[in-house]
This record gives sequence, structure tokens and C-alpha cells, in this order.
Amino acid sequence: MAASLPQAAAEPGRGDDSAFEASGLERAPARASRPRWPGWRRRALVLTALLGCIAVLWLARWVAATPFIDARWDADPAGSPRLASSSQPELQAHLGRSLVAVGGGGVAPRPVDAALLHRSPRWQVSDAARERQVAQHEGVAATLAAGPARLHFADGSVAELTPAARGWAGLGGLFWPLAALAWLLLICGMAVLLARPHRLDLPYAMMASCQAGNLLYIALETMPGLGLPAGVMAHEMLVRMALDGVTGAAAVTSLALHPLRLPGARWIGAAAWSAVVAWLALAWAGALSPLWWWAQALCLALAAAALATVAASYRTDPHPHAMVMRRFAAVALASLGLVTVAAALAADLPLPVTGIAAGASVAWYLFLSSLLLLIPFLVRSRQMPREFMLLAGIATVATSLDLLFAAVFALEDVASLALALSIAFVLYGQARRWMLEHAAGRGMPSTERTFELLYRAARELQARPGHYPQLLKRLLRELFEPLEVSRAERVPTRTRVVGDGSALVVPVRERDDGVPAVALMLRYAQQGRRLFTQDDARLVDRVIEQMRRAVAYDQAVERGRHEERLRIAQDLHDDIGARLLTLMYQASTPEMEDYIRHTLQDLKTLTRGLAAADHRLSHAAVEWKADLAHRMATAQAELDWSFGCDRDLQLTVVQWSALTRVLRELVSNALYHGHATRVAVHLGIEGGRLVLQVADDGRGRAPQAWSHGLGLGGVRKRVKQLGGEVQWRENTPRGIVCEVRLSGLGSSD
Repeated sequence: MAASLPQAAAEPGRGDDSAFEASGLERAPARASRPRWPGWRRRALVLTALLGCIAVLWLARWVAATPFIDARWDADPAGSPRLASSSQPELQAHLGRSLVAVGGGGVAPRPVDAALLHRSPRWQVSDAARERQVAQHEGVAATLAAGPARLHFADGSVAELTPAARGWAGLGGLFWPLAALAWLLLICGMAVLLARPHRLDLPYAMMASCQAGNLLYIALETMPGLGLPAGVMAHEMLVRMALDGVTGAAAVTSLALHPLRLPGARWIGAAAWSAVVAWLALAWAGALSPLWWWAQALCLALAAAALATVAASYRTDPHPHAMVMRRFAAVALASLGLVTVAAALAADLPLPVTGIAAGASVAWYLFLSSLLLLIPFLVRSRQMPREFMLLAGIATVATSLDLLFAAVFALEDVASLALALSIAFVLYGQARRWMLEHAAGRGMPSTERTFELLYRAARELQARPGHYPQLLKRLLRELFEPLEVSRAERVPTRTRVVGDGSALVVPVRERDDGVPAVALMLRYAQQGRRLFTQDDARLVDRVIEQMRRAVAYDQAVERGRHEERLRIAQDLHDDIGARLLTLMYQASTPEMEDYIRHTLQDLKTLTRGLAAADHRLSHAAVEWKADLAHRMATAQAELDWSFGCDRDLQLTVVQWSALTRVLRELVSNALYHGHATRVAVHLGIEGGRLVLQVADDGRGRAPQAWSHGLGLGGVRKRVKQLGGEVQWRENTPRGIVCEVRLSGLGSSD
């Protein structure tokens, strides 16, 4: 069955997260929140834990002081208890004899039969057998409390003994583990309720408390020997049925309200609670017969109602938490139905088989308790609750199948047990992955896929450092396939799971002081088919760290390149520039002096470009136009320059250098190979791409037949390195047109 989860809101940015943070215990991902554990809540939780310990110890002390008969019994073919073993000297001579009556201490002998060995009235199918069972246990308790007891055996022998107190050692090996599990379940329910006190959290606390009571009853029923405390079984059927009914009604109420409040949720909850109250009233009045069948019908109806409610919630909104609760409700309903059928078929079989039926019911309650313990930690890596849930579920299936084989196919005990265990082991092997991952809405991306996506993103990030937010957003989409990616209202310092595991808040961009300034919210992983988990949050943090390292590496490389360019530019200016200046003053002709002067100008442009970290496209266009105008004037050709951009771009040195060389090479080819008299250069941005077009009226023809040497080959290589494409075609009426298209250059201003 499903449970209500605490409705605490996420508070990104806090470092003192509670133990329930990111475990689905939030009302809304973006809601501001108060501190989760102020002093009074912490004290209340500690007080609850202390009172729970005191209650368990008081129960153990009370039971330990109860007189009992230290003996182990089985059933003989006639349906009477048979003494199998005992540590009491008075019973050693009666081993193997069948007990027919118990008396003494002023109490007349009371007949007993195999019903005395059945410890759970809740799972006694027959009303008459249940009344006989309760009467015999209460009679034995009264006899042992009155003084020396007399055990009457079928052969006429009588054993008289003085019952001793059970003591701590007489509680048995299962009492303390079951009591500890009940205490843990109680603490879990109270912790969920106190973490963020809200009326929607109350159903979960009620379910946990009721199942803790069931576990304490089971702990009492597992104690060895004869002699339970007086009054334990008198109203056990009604009390435990009340616990089961409250659990079912709370589950229906919770699923009608969470994670999505259904239309008519109040009426759905009211109908469930009304059914439970009406059943208890009729049962108390004795109007329901057979009582066990009515009890099971109510439990199955509540489980089916819970499944139908959460299924309707998921159809309305594909919330992954509703998907997980739907799977849990389906598994719980199926296992409860299996246990019900098995217990009903085993009702008329010999006592060993009905003992297995009691074991199946114990496994069912352990399975339900493990589900309740698992729910608050669905998005956390808590392997133990999931493993315990799986083992309890498999134990429920195994014992139920054993009963079915014995009842339906009349197999012997060993054969039915072996067959049931074989099927259970096969189911365990086949269902383990589904139960632990898919049923809980988990499932991490594979390591190979994660590495492939991260490697590709890191490579793209090195090529385009300014596109980090976009690349990270695309990477997260590919990793988790969310239904929605939006900007978060609150920015955490680290990745956080919020909203019942339905959302993941990821810090994306940092300010200069290292504090995140922007965060993304991913909702509904794998299109709403699974929950986000803490493993996902840790994976995203590692991915972000790797992306940051890639950026840092690129920045370090760029700093090294910049420093090297500065050194080269300085050397060119101080060495080559000085020599050219000397040559200019020593030029023999005015033409030579003018040529060297323009060469110095080109060198100045080159060194200034090498020294700059980046270049505006508009500034670069001015330099390119001036350079080309000088070249065209020297070649006595006409330049037609066109530049138009609705936004400016920041070019890196590598991009600026490559475009400079491409433009010079294309113009040089038009002048010196095509003998052009007019060159038209167009530079602009079209559709988000930078377009460079160089057209001439030269002698060039059939560019597809050209053999690309160093010049044209260098153009192709540089354009490819910039992630663009280049194409040559014939101009009309004569000449060649070369068009270069580049995307993803720099950032716009």
C-alpha cells in the first residue's frame, strides 16, 4: 500500500539538510521553508523514541513475568497437542504423549486440542475454531496464574508442575527483532510527521503506528512454550482488524491527496473511513459471520481502492511518485490476495499446514512494514530497506505457494516445500532487478552512455566555451529525458532532489564569486516513468565538475596560447619591425619605400591581432577593408565592399586569424590567378550564421575541376576547423564566387 509522504518544501542553498531532504518529503520544489528541525521537534522525536523503548521494555518485562510451560508441542493424528521436547524435569517421562486437558490450582481440568497450538486468531478462518482457540489459551493462562498445574495426557498419566516465570530468555529469538522493527517503524512515522507537521503527513504516521502494533502482536505470538499473558487473545481479532482497517483507509486517503489532490478526494477518504468504522461496529455487535472472510474482504477492498485511486492520480498527472505508489499498491494487493487464498485453502488441513499459513501471514506483515519503511527513502540509496522488502515479499510468495500445493495438489510436506522454494528462488532471481529498480522508480543511466554523452559535451565545450549553459542543458536532457526543463526560482549551491523525487534542481552558471546564479529544474525523469534519486544528484554534480574542469582546462590552454602570442607579437615588433623600418629608410626608390611602409602596416595589424584576446567583428571588418583596399589599389583593381550585421560578434584570436588568412587568400587568388579587375566582398550574418562571399570578374572557370594546392587547401582546412563550409562556383557573366558559411562564432553583443 502507499503512504503519504511528508510535504516539506525544498530550500535550496542550505547546507544543514535534514535526513529526509531529497527523499520525496517536500510539498513543492520552489517553496520557501523554515528550518526543519527546531528544538521542539527534535525533542518530540527523542521523547517518542524514548517512550517507544519504554513501552517495548515494559511489554517484555510484563511477558517475562508471566508463568509458562517450557515445552515444544506438535499435533498428533487425532488433532491433540503432543509433547515433543521440554527442559522441565517433570515432563521428561511424558515425551511423545498427547495432551487432552489442563487443570490445577483449584481450576477444573479443561479439554484442549490442536487449536491450542494456533497462536493467531486474526488468521483463523473458522469462527468456531477461533472461539475454541481463544478459550483454550485464556484457560491455560488462568490455570498457570492460579498455581501448580496438572497436565492430563491421553494415556491417563498426569504431570504436575509448578509453572515458573518465563523470564527474559523465554521470550524467544524472534521477539526482540520484531519488537525492534516495530519501534523503528513507529519512529519513522513520527519522524515523517515531525519533519514538516502537516495534515497530509498524518496518514503515513497512522499506517506506521498501526503496523508497529501488528508487529508487537506477532512478536507475542512467536514466543515458545504454553502460556501467553491473560487477555492477549481475548480481543486480538478485532484489535488487529482495526489496525489493518485503519492502515487501508489511511492509504486510500493519502493517495487521494498526494501527489495530486483528486476531485472528490474528501469523499474518497470519507468513504474508506466509513467502511472501516461500519465494519468494526458490526463485528463488535457480532453481526458479521464468518468474521474472517468479512475481514479479508474489507482489506482487499481497501487495497483495491488504494490501487484505483493512485491509478486515477497517475492518469491525471504522470507524476513518477504516483507511478511508484501504483506499482507498490499492485504488488501489495496481489500478495494479500495470494495469502488470503492460501490461508482459506489450508483451513481444513492438518496443523503443520495451518502453521505455514500463520507463517505466510507473518511474511505478509513484514512485507507491508518494509514497504512503509522504504517509502520515505525512495530517492535515497538505502539498499537495506529494499532488500528486506524483496525478501519479505518472496517469503510471502513461497509460503503461500507451499500452502496452495499442499491444499490443491495434496503434495507431501517435503515435496510442496521444495517446489515452493524452487519457484520462489526463480522469482527472486528474475524479479530482483525489477523490484529494486523499476518498482521503486529507479534506474540510473548506463555508465557507457553517461561517459559517451559527457565526452561529447566536453569536446563541444572546449570548442565553444561560451555555450556552457546550453551544452549542460542538452546533456541533462539526454541523460534523464525529462518531460520539462525550466529555470528554477531558487538557486541551490549543489544539485538537489525535490518534490517527491519528481524534480531535480541543478545549478548551472556561477558568478565571479563562485556562487551559482542560475539553476535549471528538470521535472519527471524518463517522461514521468521514474523518480529522480540522490544517485542522480551525485551524478549531475560529478558531470558539472567534469564540465568545469573542461572549461578550466580550455581557459588554461587559452592563457598559454595568449602568452605565447604576446611573445611572438613582441618579437615581431621588436625584431622584424625594426629591420623593415631600417630597410624603408634605405629604400632606393619611392615604390620600394611605399611597399615596405605597407608591409610594416600589415605587420602592425598582425601583431595587434596576436596581442588581443578577442576581436569585435565590426573592428575586424574595418581592418580587413583597409587591408584589401591597399592590395586592390596596388593591383590597380576595384574593390566593392559590403558589410552588414544587426548584431556584433566577439571573435577569438583563432577565429580572427583564420578569417583574416581566408579573406587574403581568396582576394589574392582573384587578383593574381584570375587577373580580376573588380572584386566584390560581402560580409554579414544571415540566419545566425556568418557569411563571407568573395566574387570576382576574372578568368576562372569550372572550379569543380581545380586541383587544390596549398592556397585553396589552406582555405578549406581553416574553414573546416572553424566548423563551417566553403563552396566555389562560377560567377555571371564571368569569374568565380567563393562563399564561406560559419556558425557558432563567438558571442553576440
